[in-house]
Amino acid sequence: MEVSDVTSLAPPAELSSNQPIERAAAILDIIAREGGAAALDLIAMRAGLSRTTAHPILKTLNRLGYVSRRIGDTRYYLGGRLLNLARLGGDNEALRIRIRPALEAIASKTGETVYLAAPNGDETYYLDAIESDRTLRTTCRVGERERLEDSAIGLVFLAFMRGLNKRVSVVRPDALGPNLRSRISKIERIGFALDLEDHQPDLHCVAVPWRENGEVRAALGLSGPSTRLPCDQLTDIAWMMMKEAKKVR
Repeated sequence: MEVSDVTSLAPPAELSSNQPIERAAAILDIIAREGGAAALDLIAMRAGLSRTTAHPILKTLNRLGYVSRRIGDTRYYLGGRLLNLARLGGDNEALRIRIRPALEAIASKTGETVYLAAPNGDETYYLDAIESDRTLRTTCRVGERERLEDSAIGLVFLAFMRGLNKRVSVVRPDALGPNLRSRISKIERIGFALDLEDHQPDLHCVAVPWRENGEVRAALGLSGPSTRLPCDQLTDIAWMMMKEAKKVR
């Protein structure tokens, strides 16, 4: 992602009618120049804004997922939504190469179909897959897209990436009903998503997030016949998958 020169931005009094957008862009540039994290006082000073002006902008950026906060840290970080926009600019292959060893380890331990996906707007985009060699198996087409609300792996993104719920609700107002929102809340609590024939008969799936610097950037999924993957076994697999995801460097 290319960062513009913050020092060239006009002071607040001279900003155009696009003042809120210009201020938000300036704040994101400042955080990027500080290595991806900066405190409110520093951001306000560098942007030529008061704390009371900068803070609401940061709150909005945080709500939309463009910046984030971390427990025990007062600084603002570049958020997962912004990092995934950068990913769409061309590092899908690098992401696939980095996470491939985790997919291979999970496939070897389970013998089931495993896959890697990343958010793409209001959709899930599948970057990589290793199909099971068993006679009865599921398939996953690399390059395929589907709505976020239509899979366990998409629900992981809705649970852990700020702003995606709102985006989906705008594009598809009836997509996130009470039952789905309840499932998303549960995913937030337990850390992974299960699909127990929710979208396809006789198919069970599990998905876990992959984080970089605390932000969800991708997710790993596994699927197979419900007869081979009962709920308790899927839960055990989820914990194993999260351990493998943490090994990615």
